[in-house]
Amino acid sequence: MAAEDGRRGEKKGADAAAARKAKQQGGFRTMPFILANDFCDRLASVGFTSNLITYLTLQMHIPLVQASNIITNYNGTANLTPLVGGLIADSFAGRFWTITFGSFFYQLGMVCLTLSAALPSLHPPPCAKHAADCHRASSYQVAVLYLSLLCTSIGTGGTRPCTMAFGADQLELMNARGGGQLRGAGAARPKWSFFNLYFFAVELAKLTAVTAVVYVQENVGWGWGLGVPTIAMLAAVIAFVSGYSLYVRMPPGGSPLVRLAQVAAAAFKKRKAAVPDPSLLYQDKELDAGISTTGRLLHTDQLKFFDKAAIVTDGDMLPSGEPNPWRLSTVHRVEELKSIIRILPICAAGIILVTSSSHNHSFAIQQARTLDRDLTPRFKIPPASMLIFTNLAMLLTLAFYDRVLVRVLRRLTGRPNGITHLQRTGVGLTIAMLSNAVAAVVERRRRSVAAASGLLDSPKATLPMSVFWLVPQFAIHGVANAFMDVGRMEFLYDQAPESMRSTAAALYWLTFSIGSYLGTLLVTIVHAKTKGSGQWLPDNLNRGKLDNYYWLVVALEVANLVYFFVCVKYYTFKPVETVGGEEEVELYHGNGNGNDGGKKQGGGFKY
Repeated sequence: MAAEDGRRGEKKGADAAAARKAKQQGGFRTMPFILANDFCDRLASVGFTSNLITYLTLQMHIPLVQASNIITNYNGTANLTPLVGGLIADSFAGRFWTITFGSFFYQLGMVCLTLSAALPSLHPPPCAKHAADCHRASSYQVAVLYLSLLCTSIGTGGTRPCTMAFGADQLELMNARGGGQLRGAGAARPKWSFFNLYFFAVELAKLTAVTAVVYVQENVGWGWGLGVPTIAMLAAVIAFVSGYSLYVRMPPGGSPLVRLAQVAAAAFKKRKAAVPDPSLLYQDKELDAGISTTGRLLHTDQLKFFDKAAIVTDGDMLPSGEPNPWRLSTVHRVEELKSIIRILPICAAGIILVTSSSHNHSFAIQQARTLDRDLTPRFKIPPASMLIFTNLAMLLTLAFYDRVLVRVLRRLTGRPNGITHLQRTGVGLTIAMLSNAVAAVVERRRRSVAAASGLLDSPKATLPMSVFWLVPQFAIHGVANAFMDVGRMEFLYDQAPESMRSTAAALYWLTFSIGSYLGTLLVTIVHAKTKGSGQWLPDNLNRGKLDNYYWLVVALEVANLVYFFVCVKYYTFKPVETVGGEEEVELYHGNGNGNDGGKKQGGGFKY
């Protein structure tokens, strides 16, 4: 008896120690480490990609359209790998180690890029002063460039899908431990403030990159211009790993793709079965415990075909008494699949936004190169630094939205975040159209100035027109991003099953990937169809019709906005069963707002 009491005492002591350790992890104390990692990561990536068009055309001597396509293809690949990284994190590696290894690969890619710029054998010689033709980069030199970009693309696969979700985990799980109530106004507010804080840090890094780093590239040299971001990336890895002991590290819940496949397979096998009353569908609290720590998903009436996977039939159970996952799924797992399917159409609306902004890193920078960029007799604004106005506009909009606009809207709507995530996304899509319409008008004026000055055939000449004419199109796009990017990420984090949040974050980056590839396709088609007389996108923009390309993008955005409104009209938010106390069970309906204001949306449910 004494021995048993001793064992109980030891167990209680171990539990108490574990509880003390848990309280010491997570919270805002982890934010400097996480945000420092992402700040340096973005400083490194934006420090190179923002001026990549200049590096490719002026250093590697690659034609404009081909260089533009290299950029969009690189962006497409760099935003496709997060889908793989998110699956790895959710399946077996966890977010911390996925971020760590991703940062290592990114560091390797940046070192290779720096060597490519610094070593004369890895890039072509400068053009002669009066030479009509320049030596283009050799196949070997281009191969080294591609290898470097591939390493950085692999690196983004580890960092981008996990950093935001990892940071939000520190706050959400900390609130869950401290308050005992998983869904309420107090718990949700810090989490959504984190997303605004995250994007604010990202834009601050971009701002630094397009000013200081681009200035070094243009005025000191590409060796140092890429060396600075490389050193910043090393600092990012060190900062992140040094906070290891402070982090809440959610264990991976197994491959989400396997679970989704099991639900689909089970539903197909029982496709002829009649769906019973939802209360008779299979539930198993213990089986779902590892993938529903903040609450199980409840049954919804949409996509009823997949409910067949939760119908209990003969042969569904293994000899051990556990269900065969390829024949029988719980309601929670069925609803995981439904949630992902419902999210996909909303995600797809972001693709055109990426396509419409892809020219900001190519054609718009080439436009800036033709304009008067003198600030003083000795200082010219680097063309790529025009992106500063996108970053500044987004920074100011995020600050204004979080500190002022939300408070005003909260009084009008009664919602903790003022407007829903989907409303915020819709506002961003609408504003983005205005950005490209302004771009088309400004480009038409730029070309008319070239004609009036007799410089149509002098693409390298500086036109008597200020580069600040381009400020509105960059700034308006930054305002659109402040609404669109944050709204989409909040929506994905809120509506994705908790065990698939890294995968859901990867869907955010997947839209960037598809949008970038679509940008490549759009430029290629336009270039091919307008070849000859009236070409829209020649190397000499003074003889082109870039404004027509911008109007084409506006037309695509109008169609996309209509599509988004249709998707929102038919979207159903996920209902979650969450535990508010030892016995109390609360039903939470996700409402696109991050929380329900602490109010119950239904009665109690018993497990």
